[in-house]
Amino acid sequence: MLLVFACAVVFGAEKTHWAFKPVAKLKPPKVHDKAWPLGDLDRFILNRLEQKGLRPVAESDRFTWLRRVSFDLAGLPPTVEEIRVFEADQSPLAREKVVDRLLASRAFGERWARHWLDLVGYADQIGTSNNVFAEHAWRYRDYVIDSYNNDKPFERFIREQIAGDLLSHKTVEERVANLVATGFLALGDIEIVEADKAKLHVDIVDQQLQKMGKAFLGMSIGCARCHDHKFDPITQDDYYAMAGFFRGTSTVYKTKRGVWSDVNVIELPETEAQKAERGKHEKAHANRLAKLKGKREAARKHKAELDDQLKKKGLPKEERGKLTKERDEKAGCIGKLDKEITHAEFFAPTVPWAHGVRDVDKPGDMKITIRGNPRALGKVVPRGFLHVVPSVRPKIPRDQSGRRELADWVAGRDNPLTARVAVNRTWQKLFGEGLVRTVDYFGLPGERPSHPALLGFLADRFMREGWSQKRLIRSLVLSRMYRLSSAHDERNHATDPDNRLLWRMNRFRLDAEALRDAMIFTSGKLKPSTGGPALPLEFQENVNNIDPKNVNPPSFSLRKWRPGQEFERTIYLPIIRSAAQPGPAELRNMFNFAQPSEFTGQRAITAVPTQALFLMNSPEVKKHVIALAARMKKETTDDAKRLEYLWLSLLNRPITAQEQHEAAVFLKQAGEGAWSELCHALLASNEFLMRL
Repeated sequence: MLLVFACAVVFGAEKTHWAFKPVAKLKPPKVHDKAWPLGDLDRFILNRLEQKGLRPVAESDRFTWLRRVSFDLAGLPPTVEEIRVFEADQSPLAREKVVDRLLASRAFGERWARHWLDLVGYADQIGTSNNVFAEHAWRYRDYVIDSYNNDKPFERFIREQIAGDLLSHKTVEERVANLVATGFLALGDIEIVEADKAKLHVDIVDQQLQKMGKAFLGMSIGCARCHDHKFDPITQDDYYAMAGFFRGTSTVYKTKRGVWSDVNVIELPETEAQKAERGKHEKAHANRLAKLKGKREAARKHKAELDDQLKKKGLPKEERGKLTKERDEKAGCIGKLDKEITHAEFFAPTVPWAHGVRDVDKPGDMKITIRGNPRALGKVVPRGFLHVVPSVRPKIPRDQSGRRELADWVAGRDNPLTARVAVNRTWQKLFGEGLVRTVDYFGLPGERPSHPALLGFLADRFMREGWSQKRLIRSLVLSRMYRLSSAHDERNHATDPDNRLLWRMNRFRLDAEALRDAMIFTSGKLKPSTGGPALPLEFQENVNNIDPKNVNPPSFSLRKWRPGQEFERTIYLPIIRSAAQPGPAELRNMFNFAQPSEFTGQRAITAVPTQALFLMNSPEVKKHVIALAARMKKETTDDAKRLEYLWLSLLNRPITAQEQHEAAVFLKQAGEGAWSELCHALLASNEFLMRL
């Protein structure tokens, strides 16, 4: 009886649960303090505070706001020059100028793309077995960066990732973006060594459905694979109705190397200019390859001659030893050339490729797999959409997978989940917590929004304003709420200790990427990048098993890095699934980097002793410290001015009189290496680590 009652509650929730109700156009509420709000967003916040008899804390100072918005939008601190320009600009539009500059920078896309890649389970590795490289994964990463920088409407962003290969296009560039975008479905922790290909297929379908459900809908659809969802109104039939879209989708193929599979590669179209450029590279490569083969042939001929000479009888011992040494050197040279030629042939210039998906020849509906077993099959479930979502259901063509219709349904204006989930994710990145704190889960056991009317208002406005992410972010960071300090208030804390009513700004630690990038940036060593391959596969020592005769798939081992790669932003460094993050970006291992085998919209934040020890002892951090100290010494010979510049560079605020005095005393007493010690102390300080 209890079980029946519980199911009745769950499957009646679609009529009452806030997340499943249509998004409605709302008017901002009235407030008593009409001078405080700068816009509609602030009215929602202040209205709730006034209802509880609370007042927001004072605004943060301008230096704190500039540092905050710079890290939030670009993932980098402001420069000393930017601080001084903002400090001098006392016009009412000063903050708008800063925000517009940051939104227009390439750094904006580099920052916000990383948030999205956490949700995708992105890596430069296919699966976790044998370090198999995802050679073309970087194209998806660059696609996401470009999408944010070009302010691609979010509904278009959705459609391209679910069904880009099925969308129409007007230009070659648009077709390329459409195809590359389907890496959303192809790049994940796929167990390509799985010998049971039927199991591999249904597991990939499950992964794609879970990723899509979490990223766009904030729902755990995968929980209904083996039975009706225990908490949400999603039946097992709903699961297989949705899974049918991906059953008709090809993601991997069986290779000729044993039991191994590999992720699809899709040929990308080219412009005439790109074809011409590729032709130049192919010609140069062919010439290089011909020279290598010529050298090898000459070496083989010479070795054969030496072998013949060594067959002669009666050679003096000294001459035989000399010939043997020369023969062995030639053999070593031939072996080296063999590897160089094999590497050059494997990575020869070719048409561009991307990892992606395509429809199978005969798509169709999916059968229930009993307990997830692909060989224990139940009834066929027609493709369709979640019944709990009250939206228009497009008609699904029989001869296609239906992913295009699925994309239309997910991105539909009448879907109550998609815009709410997207807006809530954006809010969480800017304010530390989402209006719905369970950012990846809007189901029944998830948390209710702290400000449901505000969430609905923002979702409606987001859609009406063309699903523009830049416009949404701009409105949030130019609000009064975003200006608030993170100061404590006893009275407010007594009523609302968790700050759910938003009477102050939440403070939180910089994430791994922002922390590392800021260290390199302040040292003056940050190297701009326009993207491209993260794995330095152009070095032979980084590549294994590329001989077609090898039974194992081609793999990587990072023994050598590109010159200057250690100074690129963290988003451009390789992401590995099977081990700790390597080389220049090892800081990610200490500061809660998202596990690339999972899909997460909000990283965990821990504070453990190993983090402090890493900041004190890591050779990588010490390199940045030395570079920073050297940069400070170049700025000026005046210690007082040098200290002022250091504080502005690292903490992004003027140094106080007391700090100036204490630092001067330290520099005088510490002697040689004092500047490095001071820079190191500031880099490891809470104020540098925190976003206030």
